[in-house]
Amino acid sequence: MALKSTIFKAELSIADMDRGYYADHSLTLARHPSETDERMMMRLLAFALHADSRLEFGKGLCVDDEPDLWRKDLTGAIECWIDVGLPDEKWLKKACNRAEQVILFTYGGRAVEVWWAQIAGKLARMDNLGVYDVPYDASQALAALAARGMRLQCTIQDGHCFLTDGSQSIQIEPRPLKDISIH
Repeated sequence: MALKSTIFKAELSIADMDRGYYADHSLTLARHPSETDERMMMRLLAFALHADSRLEFGKGLCVDDEPDLWRKDLTGAIECWIDVGLPDEKWLKKACNRAEQVILFTYGGRAVEVWWAQIAGKLARMDNLGVYDVPYDASQALAALAARGMRLQCTIQDGHCFLTDGSQSIQIEPRPLKDISIH
């Protein structure tokens, strides 16, 4: 018998002063049985940092040709492809060929350093790719916020993200490994 995804609901209020974006989102996140709370919350963070009325979650780990999140234009062309984790070069190249802009959020502490040392040179020519590392302590604190029903407030100012559930607050500052202008 196949295990089913676990459904998480998040009420997310975003005040992004850097982009002038202020909105409330009611989100449903399906956590695949093989997905950790940390990875699921990284997807939620990626949504918060790039929130837009057209930003959608992809189908998840079980679908090979979709990102964790994406924003398409009215014709269906992919404007922004957002993933979390440590994918291989072929996956990132495919994403860069399909989308105007690709954003990758890495997490995992030392594993990111090892992965980046092996792949950085191969990614240098991908001009539409941005890679941002979320510090280990921050991704662990995010995982601790995971609950089946979440009410979160996210404030973004000067590249800093402050996320709170009312009782715990986390400051997150993704570190650019390969920067591009985000729009």
